[in-house]
Amino acid sequence: MNYELCVMNCELFLVLLQKTIPTMRRNVIKEKSFKFAVRIVELYKFLSERNEYVLSKQLLRSGTSVGANVRESINAQSSADFIHKLSIAQKECDESIYWLELLYKTNFISENEFNSFFNEASELLRILRSIILTTKQRYNPNS
Repeated sequence: MNYELCVMNCELFLVLLQKTIPTMRRNVIKEKSFKFAVRIVELYKFLSERNEYVLSKQLLRSGTSVGANVRESINAQSSADFIHKLSIAQKECDESIYWLELLYKTNFISENEFNSFFNEASELLRILRSIILTTKQRYNPNS
Protein backbone atom coordinates (compact mmCIF):
# COMPACT_ATOMS: atom_id res chain seq x y z
CA MET A 1 0.00 0.00 0.00
CA ASN A 2 1.48 3.33 -0.97
CA TYR A 3 1.79 6.30 1.36
CA GLU A 4 -0.94 8.45 -0.29
CA LEU A 5 -3.49 5.64 -0.08
CA CYS A 6 -2.61 5.07 3.57
CA VAL A 7 -3.04 8.79 4.32
CA MET A 8 -6.39 8.83 2.49
CA ASN A 9 -7.57 5.82 4.49
CA CYS A 10 -6.45 7.46 7.73
CA GLU A 11 -8.25 10.69 6.83
CA LEU A 12 -11.42 8.76 5.99
CA PHE A 13 -11.17 6.90 9.29
CA LEU A 14 -10.80 10.20 11.19
CA VAL A 15 -13.82 11.69 9.44
CA LEU A 16 -15.90 8.62 10.32
CA LEU A 17 -14.60 8.67 13.87
CA GLN A 18 -15.48 12.35 14.28
CA LYS A 19 -19.03 11.60 13.16
CA THR A 20 -19.43 8.86 15.77
CA ILE A 21 -17.61 10.46 18.71
CA PRO A 22 -20.05 13.39 19.14
CA THR A 23 -22.82 10.90 19.89
CA MET A 24 -20.70 9.51 22.71
CA ARG A 25 -19.80 12.94 24.12
CA ARG A 26 -22.11 14.89 26.36
CA ASN A 27 -24.13 17.48 24.44
CA VAL A 28 -24.74 20.21 27.01
CA ILE A 29 -27.09 22.38 24.93
CA LYS A 30 -29.18 19.35 24.01
CA GLU A 31 -29.48 18.30 27.65
CA LYS A 32 -30.17 21.79 29.00
CA SER A 33 -32.73 22.67 26.32
CA PHE A 34 -34.58 19.40 26.96
CA LYS A 35 -34.58 20.00 30.71
CA PHE A 36 -35.91 23.52 30.07
CA ALA A 37 -38.70 22.13 27.86
CA VAL A 38 -39.73 19.65 30.56
CA ARG A 39 -39.90 22.46 33.13
CA ILE A 40 -41.93 24.59 30.71
CA VAL A 41 -44.43 21.74 30.22
CA GLU A 42 -44.74 21.39 34.00
CA LEU A 43 -45.30 25.14 34.35
CA TYR A 44 -47.93 25.00 31.60
CA LYS A 45 -49.78 22.25 33.47
CA PHE A 46 -49.61 24.28 36.69
CA LEU A 47 -50.90 27.42 34.97
CA SER A 48 -53.69 25.49 33.25
CA GLU A 49 -54.89 24.34 36.66
CA ARG A 50 -55.13 28.05 37.57
CA ASN A 51 -57.20 28.66 34.41
CA GLU A 52 -54.47 30.58 32.59
CA TYR A 53 -54.39 29.29 29.01
CA VAL A 54 -53.39 32.10 26.65
CA LEU A 55 -49.98 33.23 27.90
CA SER A 56 -49.02 29.77 29.07
CA LYS A 57 -49.80 28.28 25.66
CA GLN A 58 -47.49 30.82 24.02
CA LEU A 59 -44.79 29.95 26.54
CA LEU A 60 -45.35 26.24 25.92
CA ARG A 61 -44.83 26.73 22.19
CA SER A 62 -41.71 28.88 22.43
CA GLY A 63 -40.17 27.03 25.40
CA THR A 64 -40.42 23.59 23.84
CA SER A 65 -39.35 24.90 20.45
CA VAL A 66 -35.89 25.72 21.82
CA GLY A 67 -35.02 22.05 22.35
CA ALA A 68 -36.75 20.96 19.15
CA ASN A 69 -34.60 23.33 17.09
CA VAL A 70 -31.46 22.29 18.95
CA ARG A 71 -32.30 18.68 18.03
CA GLU A 72 -32.85 19.68 14.40
CA SER A 73 -29.47 21.43 14.38
CA ILE A 74 -27.75 18.17 15.33
CA ASN A 75 -28.84 16.74 11.99
CA ALA A 76 -28.19 19.89 9.97
CA GLN A 77 -27.22 19.42 6.35
CA SER A 78 -24.64 22.21 6.35
CA SER A 79 -23.01 24.73 8.65
CA ALA A 80 -25.46 27.34 7.36
CA ASP A 81 -28.38 25.05 8.23
CA PHE A 82 -26.82 24.40 11.66
CA ILE A 83 -26.53 28.14 12.34
CA HIS A 84 -30.06 28.72 11.05
CA LYS A 85 -31.60 26.10 13.37
CA LEU A 86 -29.70 27.41 16.39
CA SER A 87 -30.70 30.97 15.49
CA ILE A 88 -34.33 29.91 15.59
CA ALA A 89 -33.71 28.25 18.96
CA GLN A 90 -32.14 31.50 20.17
CA LYS A 91 -35.17 33.54 19.08
CA GLU A 92 -37.56 31.07 20.70
CA CYS A 93 -35.57 31.21 23.92
CA ASP A 94 -35.72 35.00 23.96
CA GLU A 95 -39.46 34.86 23.26
CA SER A 96 -39.84 32.47 26.20
CA ILE A 97 -38.22 35.05 28.45
CA TYR A 98 -40.79 37.58 27.25
CA TRP A 99 -43.71 35.29 28.16
CA LEU A 100 -42.11 34.51 31.53
CA GLU A 101 -41.74 38.23 32.25
CA LEU A 102 -45.36 38.80 31.33
CA LEU A 103 -46.55 35.92 33.52
CA TYR A 104 -44.51 37.31 36.40
CA LYS A 105 -45.70 40.91 36.00
CA THR A 106 -49.33 39.73 35.86
CA ASN A 107 -48.89 37.66 39.05
CA PHE A 108 -49.32 34.22 37.51
CA ILE A 109 -45.87 33.10 38.70
CA SER A 110 -43.92 34.08 41.79
CA GLU A 111 -40.65 35.97 41.81
CA ASN A 112 -38.78 32.77 42.76
CA GLU A 113 -40.37 30.84 39.89
CA PHE A 114 -39.62 33.66 37.49
CA ASN A 115 -35.99 33.94 38.61
CA SER A 116 -35.46 30.21 38.28
CA PHE A 117 -36.85 30.08 34.72
CA PHE A 118 -35.21 33.37 33.75
CA ASN A 119 -31.77 32.19 34.88
CA GLU A 120 -32.15 28.90 33.01
CA ALA A 121 -33.35 30.62 29.81
CA SER A 122 -30.57 33.22 30.05
CA GLU A 123 -27.97 30.48 30.35
CA LEU A 124 -29.43 28.75 27.28
CA LEU A 125 -29.30 32.05 25.38
CA ARG A 126 -25.64 32.56 26.27
CA ILE A 127 -24.74 29.03 25.18
CA LEU A 128 -26.69 29.32 21.93
CA ARG A 129 -25.13 32.69 21.08
CA SER A 130 -21.68 31.33 21.81
CA ILE A 131 -22.19 28.28 19.59
CA ILE A 132 -23.58 30.42 16.77
CA LEU A 133 -20.73 32.94 16.94
CA THR A 134 -18.06 30.24 17.15
CA THR A 135 -19.56 28.37 14.20
CA LYS A 136 -19.80 31.55 12.12
CA GLN A 137 -16.17 32.39 12.86
CA ARG A 138 -15.03 28.87 12.08
CA TYR A 139 -16.82 28.65 8.74
CA ASN A 140 -16.71 32.32 7.74
CA PRO A 141 -13.40 33.60 9.10
CA ASN A 142 -13.63 36.82 7.05
CA SER A 143 -17.00 37.91 8.47
